[in-house]
Amino acid sequence: MSKQSVFTMKLEPELRAEFIAATESIHRPASQVVRELMREFIERQKKAREYDEFLEEKVTAARNSIHSGEGKNNDEVEAQFAAMRNKQL
Repeated sequence: MSKQSVFTMKLEPELRAEFIAATESIHRPASQVVRELMREFIERQKKAREYDEFLEEKVTAARNSIHSGEGKNNDEVEAQFAAMRNKQL
């Protein structure tokens, strides 16, 4: 991938110095490490969005189930799982 953009940012001198020292200690350019951090951040955000969408679908399905009369209340669920646990003992 060719580098066609410049990213400028402000940060504390101490943070910059520590970051540069850390990247030098692993013999890697700071810009390469920043690019990797950016990619990791983007991937984490993508996974967080996907999880949020998954969770929203589950909540919507549960709400629809309750509204259609198919859902169980908490006491019913607790009783069902208590029975399953007792069966396993």
